[in-house]
Amino acid sequence: MTRWLAVGSLLGLIVLGLAWEILLAPLREGGSWWAIKVLPLCIPVAGLLKNRMYTYRWVSLLVWLYFTEGVVRAWGDAWPSSGLAALQTLLCTTLFVACALHVRIRFKAAKATGNFVPVPRD
Repeated sequence: MTRWLAVGSLLGLIVLGLAWEILLAPLREGGSWWAIKVLPLCIPVAGLLKNRMYTYRWVSLLVWLYFTEGVVRAWGDAWPSSGLAALQTLLCTTLFVACALHVRIRFKAAKATGNFVPVPRD
């Protein structure tokens, strides 16, 4: 379930970012080039769909950039941009929690089956 929650919230962030900057509340009339901010979000889609652990780990770090933008714009922008920013913040939080839980569940499963290889410490 965490896998599909992560994929769904990531796709939601991509759709929201495009709709926000092109149709719903662009910075300029007729759309904004800020729509390209969703390009980094398109990269991990394949990794999440292929269930790659490494992708879940780095997406959980990348999402904080979009969370920060959402909080700042929710606080400082006027409606409807502030509402869209609040939705972005909610999607970012959902994505982070889904990724963190997914990694945790997979590590527990790996430990239980004996497939877990700990990182050596010096």
